[in-house]
Amino acid sequence: MTQQHSVALVSHGTSSPLGRTAVAALVDAVGRRLGDRRVVSGFVDVQQPDLPSTLAGGRGSIVVPLLLSAGYHVHVDMREAVHADASPSVLAAALGPDDRLVDVLARRLREAGLTESDGSDDDVVVLAAAGSSDARAVADCRDMASRLGSALGREVTCAFISAATPRLTDAVSAARRRHPSSRVVVATYLLASGYFADLAAACGADVVTGPLLSAQGVVPEELVDVVVDRCLVAESEALIAS
Repeated sequence: MTQQHSVALVSHGTSSPLGRTAVAALVDAVGRRLGDRRVVSGFVDVQQPDLPSTLAGGRGSIVVPLLLSAGYHVHVDMREAVHADASPSVLAAALGPDDRLVDVLARRLREAGLTESDGSDDDVVVLAAAGSSDARAVADCRDMASRLGSALGREVTCAFISAATPRLTDAVSAARRRHPSSRVVVATYLLASGYFADLAAACGADVVTGPLLSAQGVVPEELVDVVVDRCLVAESEALIAS
């Protein structure tokens, strides 16, 4: 990476102290990995600074969305802010889909006591995503459910907390009807604690895993790897295009 670009890690923003602590820990971990590169935080909602303020006065940034799929915030909010920036900033891809995120989801499920796949009474797994009105983001989440199913050796249903169907509570109820002798286990495909994570926890499943980041836990190396890769790829593509 060249010295002219800083790195702006832009998350959704949350009012949850636990969520804020967890995202800040991810930003710190990425900063340590990138060494002398200036790494700053920005937000698209709830928290400050917003992305235009984050970019103001800089010499150009690699903007990495700390979002698991590319919906409105990536395709519209972030893209408009990057294009409006007077400096030569570059927008990286969202974090998912990515098999390294699947590894984290599978580990969360094992930590929560997911049964091994050995018969008709297996736990039934539902992937809980935030949801989006953008079909591309919905497709990304369904892709992640398929990847997680392959990793676990069982079917994984994708469901959404908002803006897309099936809704998580409906998917949990349907899974319980189809498999009355099995537990319904929800894999929370959210970055950190917050309003949506609270809704996921209250969805009625027998077990609900925590989000990818925990305020009390170590930041998963896989997640740091994905963020750094998105940054490096975006800058490399920008240099090729220039």
